[in-house]
Parts: sequence; C-alpha cells; structure tokens
Amino acid sequence: MNPRGHLRKRQPVLPFVHHIDPVIAGIGGLYLWWYGASYTLGFLELHLWFRWRRGRLGLSVHDVYTLSIIVPGCVVVFGRLVEVLFYEWPFYSAHPSLIPAVWIGGMSTHGLLLGGVVGTWLFCRMRDRDFLAIADELVIPGAFLMGIGRIGNFIDGQIVGSVTAMPWGVQFPDAIGFRHPVVLYDGLKNLLLIPLLLAVRRRNPPRGVVLARFLFWYAFLRLFVDLYREYPTTLFGLATGQSLNIAMTLLGLFLTLWFRRRRAGPRVAPAEVAEVAPTALQRVAFALILLFCLIMPSDWTQDVPGRYGKRHPGLRHSALYPPLE
Repeated sequence: MNPRGHLRKRQPVLPFVHHIDPVIAGIGGLYLWWYGASYTLGFLELHLWFRWRRGRLGLSVHDVYTLSIIVPGCVVVFGRLVEVLFYEWPFYSAHPSLIPAVWIGGMSTHGLLLGGVVGTWLFCRMRDRDFLAIADELVIPGAFLMGIGRIGNFIDGQIVGSVTAMPWGVQFPDAIGFRHPVVLYDGLKNLLLIPLLLAVRRRNPPRGVVLARFLFWYAFLRLFVDLYREYPTTLFGLATGQSLNIAMTLLGLFLTLWFRRRRAGPRVAPAEVAEVAPTALQRVAFALILLFCLIMPSDWTQDVPGRYGKRHPGLRHSALYPPLE
C-alpha cells in the first residue's frame, strides 16, 4: 500500500524485445562473437576441470593439454560436418567452397556431442587411457559447455520457439510474434545435468554409466524442450533435432543397461604418473583454439551483414562475409 492506504496498481510484466548486439569486437574486417565466446569459455572450463581432476585420472599436465586440443578440435569439426550434412546440405551442396567457412555460422549440437566422443576416443588411443573413465569425467564439463552454449544461442537470436502469450515470451529479431525462449529452457536443462551427474558419480557406478546417463537425460529431456521449438528441417518425417533426440535417448538407455549388466567395474584410482610439463607448442595450439572459436557467429549459416547489420551498425559484405540467399 502507499501512504494513503490505496493499493498500488500492479505493473504488467512486459515480454522481452531482443536487441542484443551479438558482436564483441571487430578486428581488420573479422568479427568476434558472443556465440563463439560460449565455446571458448566452455573449452577453457573443460581444460581447468581436467587439470583439477588429473590426479584421480592419472594424467599429467601434458596429457591435459593434449586432451584440451584434441577434444575441442573434434567438437568443432564434427559440429560443422553434422550441420552441413544433416541440416544444410541443400545449401552447401551448391556452395561446397563455403563448407570450411565457420565464420558465416553453422554448428550442430548433436555434432558437438559426436565430436566429443571421437576426440575422447582418439586421446585414449594416443595415451593408452581407459575410454570410459575419461568419458565419465568429460560429460560433466561437457554439460557446462552445452549450457553456456545455449546462452550464446540466445544472444545470437537464431533459435526460436513457438508463439506464446506467456509473460516471459521474447520478440526475436527475425521472427514474428513473441516466442518461447527455447534455448534458455535447454540451457537450464543442460546446467541442471551437472548436479545430477555428480550425484550419479558419487555412487561409484560401473565405468560408462555416467556417460550413458548423460546421453539419456540430455536427449530425453530435450524431447520435451524441443516441443516448443520450430525446426526448419525434417529427418525421417520428424523435426531433424527430434529424430536425433530419439536416437540418442535410445542409445543412452541401451548403454546404461549394458554397462550395468557387464559390471564393467567401478572407477579405481590409477597409478601415479610422472609429471610432464606441456610444451610451448601445446600452449600455443590451445590458445589458438580458444581464439578461433570467437569467430563463429551462429549455429546456422548466415548472410552475416544482412542479418546482424541492424544490431551492429557497420557490418558490410566482404570476401569473408559474402551476400547469401
């Protein structure tokens, strides 16, 4: 109440109109993006996580740097390949020279997950480590990467949900009407996987179960989140992402049952390893990966100046950012 005893009129909650500038800075005609920064922060957190946990995994700092180069490298490569082949093949089949051009956008979440698996396998082959032990550890910082990546998606404004009248609806730059901020739903879901996975790990389950639980819960919960998402492509008669979500859910369920039935054995403390410092080349390569991620503007291929010019004045078409239909 106000001093005169009258009830104050409650102000309505207004939906959010998205005008966020997605650009961090421009350097010599090349732009750095908040979307790409989410990868940089995620890969840095992965590196710091394994430096903290390396004693329990029997890894030297040299090993951690090797892991921090191979896994992010595979994540970026496979994220790009799955996007090109499954989501945007009609465009890239007509413009094959643009397939490496990550600076115009185009990364698949499911491809990122596949790249994480491939990168972990390669590291374990090179260093003769147990794949399941490393993968069980990797999915925890991986959930953080997937969560913060969705914040990058929201800043980009690319992924939109269905039209809603809810007070938290968002007017995205290129969509009609107020929409569900579906990427924030998914980002929150990914971050909530972290305490869930830590709780599973505290029970000291058979090796591989933490990985399997991540695959299952990531994809199963995303089935419900993606009900509010508008997909521009289809696969097997369903929205492309939903088809991949179903496949990943079934894989996670199968692996959970498989690892428990196999009794792969709980994680055991590895023997002490000799400490080996990282090389200067490793430090430089890891820094370059973190910087490289900053040039990625979006999870979908864009006419960059055409789409972002209103939110960041000064963007112009160039050899790096060609006009696209």
